[in-house]
Amino acid sequence: MLRSAAGAVVALFLGLAAAEAAGAGTIAPHRALYDLSLASSRASGGVVGVQGRMSFEWGDACDGWTVNQRYRMRLSQAQEDEVEIVSSLASWESKDGTRYRFVMKKQRGDEPEEELRGSARLNPQSRAGRATFTRPEDAVIELPRGTMFPSAHTIEVIRRAEAREQFFTRRVFDGSEVEGPVDVSAFVGSARPAAAGRATDRGLTDSRGWRVRLAFFAASGRKPLPDYEISLMLHDNGVSSDMLIDYGDFTVRARLKEVEPLRGGGC
Repeated sequence: MLRSAAGAVVALFLGLAAAEAAGAGTIAPHRALYDLSLASSRASGGVVGVQGRMSFEWGDACDGWTVNQRYRMRLSQAQEDEVEIVSSLASWESKDGTRYRFVMKKQRGDEPEEELRGSARLNPQSRAGRATFTRPEDAVIELPRGTMFPSAHTIEVIRRAEAREQFFTRRVFDGSEVEGPVDVSAFVGSARPAAAGRATDRGLTDSRGWRVRLAFFAASGRKPLPDYEISLMLHDNGVSSDMLIDYGDFTVRARLKEVEPLRGGGC
């Protein structure tokens, strides 16, 4: 969230053609709403309260996946005034994982709104490519071999979980930073069998899932510790429930309030 933490959640997601073929048939387009609160805080961090809400939509546009994500979070700080952080992400990603378009807007308190806008393309074989930004200014960055885009990454996490692979690392680009992609290390816990979810979840949390922990590192590899980590229950239909987002000094809980299916693209 301070970076693209929901995009992170979301920001979570990957994309090889093989992964898309293996997992795309199970993905449930959906709209989810989460309540945000403070789970824990270190005394040195200064954050004493968190209030907010996050919405996340994962849609099927026939030729690609669409993501619309927005969160509004108010931080209460011991030694400073409250600050409100607002972020939104709208993106489209081709189902073969080679093309990506994005618009990210971020604002912290009274600071001017920051907008990042652009597109990216990967070679189908090498998964290397480049991203072109048109905002905040024109820029082109190279994407190294093996780069993945967000929605494809979630599908890859599910595929690896189904194969009982517990740990892997991939490089993911979501457009939330001009600096380029990040390295995402995933640890997949044991499967939780399908069980009846809440009636208000429309059956979307009834499926089996896995407790997944994602650690996000700068691709430079100079820092031994991640910038932040996300722990969540990821269901085999792509729905995420009850997340913990760990920024080091404090941890935010994103509790699933409601989720509903979205209509597909009529493909």
